[in-house]
Amino acid sequence: MQIADLFRSHQPSISFEFFPPRTEKGAESLLATIHELKKLNPSFVSVTYGAGGSTRDLTHRLVLRILQETSIPAVPHLTCTCHNAPEIETILNQYAEAGVGTILALRGDPPREMPDYDRSQDTFPYASDLIRFIQEFNRSGQHPSGGFGIGVAGFPEGHPETQNRMKEMDYLKAKIDAGVDYICTQLFFDNHDFLDFRERCHLAGITVPIIAGIMPITTPGGMVRMAELAAGVHFPAKLQRDLTGLEDNPEAFAKAGTTYATEQCRELIEEGVEGLHFYTLNKSGATRQIAADLELGGSRQ
Repeated sequence: MQIADLFRSHQPSISFEFFPPRTEKGAESLLATIHELKKLNPSFVSVTYGAGGSTRDLTHRLVLRILQETSIPAVPHLTCTCHNAPEIETILNQYAEAGVGTILALRGDPPREMPDYDRSQDTFPYASDLIRFIQEFNRSGQHPSGGFGIGVAGFPEGHPETQNRMKEMDYLKAKIDAGVDYICTQLFFDNHDFLDFRERCHLAGITVPIIAGIMPITTPGGMVRMAELAAGVHFPAKLQRDLTGLEDNPEAFAKAGTTYATEQCRELIEEGVEGLHFYTLNKSGATRQIAADLELGGSRQ
């Protein structure tokens, strides 16, 4: 089944993102989490890809296990920074043989130990270059099912490296025109940012499904790490107010953060969002609670 078919068959779709654990114990724990979330009947799950391909093998192994052990469609992230054409083609061949139907195509970041990395020397300087390469692979007939569907990232609060928001939309439109099936946004906490982004996409002639990236905040430490890792992320005053004073009460903090995300999702559904993509941090509790409260996926039964 192509990714476009998944969006047509689930309104809104729900999906989850995981990162590949580095230990066998972590992998087994994550598989247990995935089996719990499988009960929600997700449209797909995605698996991240470390900076510069640092988790390339781990990502590949996790994708294979998800496909083999759960039958959930798995969408691997694929970045092109620090990669050449033969390396990308090898990865595409491996995923095609494994039955992967969709790839999230990203430019990605260089590893932290390479702060002076020169992107201009890359075979694929931008995600649009990677998208065109994947489409060339599709046309070559090497994928047994006809080719990969392709997703890209969207930035409701603005791309951290593009201050000009008009140019940013031009760049996104160029990626879509290169052959993209859907947009998955980075996490955000203010729905106005997402709704404005979606409207600007429509004004630019972008008509592919746009799914919203949601991350429930369940720990104070998680909030701090999010502020450090997600450049420019906006924490609305209401969210901060809901969490203030709960730092020493883990249960109350997690409940308040999950409640905020639930209401965020409820409003997005009312606004006709085409999909909700949960950044799970490899945990299932908050996501399952939100799904139950909103009767999403398998929780409708």
